[in-house]
Amino acid sequence: MNKLAIIGGSGLYDVEEFKDRELISLDTPWGNPSDKILKTKFNNKEIYFLPRHGKGHFISPTKINFRANIDALKQIGVTDIVSVSAVGSLKEDLYPGKFIIVDQFIDRTFAREKSFFDEEIVAHVSMAHPTSNGLMNACEDAIKKSKIDYQRGGTYVVMEGPQFSTLAESNLYRSWKADVIGMTNMPEAKLAREAEIRYASVSMVTDYDCWHPDHENVDVQQVIKVLLSNAEKAKDMIKNLIDNFENHIDPNDPVNKCLDVAIITSPEKRTKKTIEKLKTIAGRVLNK
Repeated sequence: MNKLAIIGGSGLYDVEEFKDRELISLDTPWGNPSDKILKTKFNNKEIYFLPRHGKGHFISPTKINFRANIDALKQIGVTDIVSVSAVGSLKEDLYPGKFIIVDQFIDRTFAREKSFFDEEIVAHVSMAHPTSNGLMNACEDAIKKSKIDYQRGGTYVVMEGPQFSTLAESNLYRSWKADVIGMTNMPEAKLAREAEIRYASVSMVTDYDCWHPDHENVDVQQVIKVLLSNAEKAKDMIKNLIDNFENHIDPNDPVNKCLDVAIITSPEKRTKKTIEKLKTIAGRVLNK
């Protein structure tokens, strides 16, 4: 059974009109997730929602417990995650209010735990194609139905934050031909891959970072104004996504069983303690 979860970023902390609501509290071996997970229904379809920064936005990007978030979603059987996040634009034609379906990342973070396989058991998953094509198709279909201006494909630079970029950094990332910059999709995408959860990223442009001569300074007030508009569009997109995502699932997506060829540690070196710790993430392969 396929289960969809939305991880909502800045400005998107809930979809208030969804009824039949249940808030789920979960513990994980990695600590507590950002907030309670909302289980709800729309058009008789189950959907889960997790506010990445906590409801009310009280967790800084670096302090997000990404491992707990992914483990908790895996515990309740989530198979597909769509990340919705706010980003700055690195290109003239990606103006505030436009959405981009990201398909590549450049990870510039340095102060975060980035793997579930951090002791005793080592695994190397492929990140060549970090987002799932079928899920991106579902996102594109949903965005089109919502009549939102968008771009399919693009590179997201993930910076540590919480400060915005310097002008020199912004120009460096533009020289790399990156499309947008944000603070939260890594290590989230890496951890989703390790958990064999299909992942897609819809990024909502709020500003031009600081490179644009007509928009030199990014401030929170400007960003919030665009965020609120983007959040309303995103909620409409999410409704369409709930209706259509299963039509686009690829049963042969390489993510589904990527751990089969990722774990390199010899079985005799795998302790019961670590196998237990990884039971949600990797139990399918470790308990064979």
